[in-house]
Amino acid sequence: MTLKGKRAVITGSNSGIGLGIAESLAAAGADVILNSFTDRPEDHDLARDLGARHGIAARYVAADMSKGADCRTLVEKAGGCDILVNNAGIQFVAPIEEFPVEKWDMILAINLTSAFHTIAAALPGMKAKGWGRVVNIASAHGLTASPFKGAYVAAKHGIVGLSKTVALEVAGRGITCNAICPGYVLTPLIEAQIPEQMKVHNMDRETVIREVMLERQPSGQFATVEQIGATTVFLCSPAADQVTGTTLSVDGGWTAL
Repeated sequence: MTLKGKRAVITGSNSGIGLGIAESLAAAGADVILNSFTDRPEDHDLARDLGARHGIAARYVAADMSKGADCRTLVEKAGGCDILVNNAGIQFVAPIEEFPVEKWDMILAINLTSAFHTIAAALPGMKAKGWGRVVNIASAHGLTASPFKGAYVAAKHGIVGLSKTVALEVAGRGITCNAICPGYVLTPLIEAQIPEQMKVHNMDRETVIREVMLERQPSGQFATVEQIGATTVFLCSPAADQVTGTTLSVDGGWTAL
């Protein structure tokens, strides 16, 4: 299949899962807008390199996903989009009674509320064209829970519910909205969790990976950013025209337990 002529906006995409998704969409022919909150020369170089390698138009647009106005401006600066991937996310681990209020607010803003704003900004253009794809990157934690991750679990459950609501609102308009629920993917976000998990569980790095992180992932393997990217491309393909309002788990069997 080809996504030539489609414009994709991917939030939080200058590294990790977001960049992997951008690579996959670009390989399928879509023009891409990369995003993060930084505005460094290397961010723009990343977009130029991506575009040159795949022969597509690629730009980088800085926007702070904790700010609603920035979220909506991102879509406007992109010139609208045919494909919207809400991937931006942060994490913090602590017991509920010790969870810093500012961390709770920031995680909910970036991991959940940003998607509300970008979707609201993108839908009018999709409706006008009669075609659109919204892909929200949730998590296995959007379907289940773990201790010490209250804000993250709440936000990801919210993303799953938001995806279902949007799908129902645009049903029959040529627009779909779905959530991908990855298990553990070895990205900078996951790498950043490892030291905290080591402290919480009093374990070394390898033991935390084996007995805490992948203990609930029956395959015993991390998912890859390429697999998440390929799943996103599938959801944008004609084969997925009737796939909407649902979740696709890429979690090595985690949520089958």
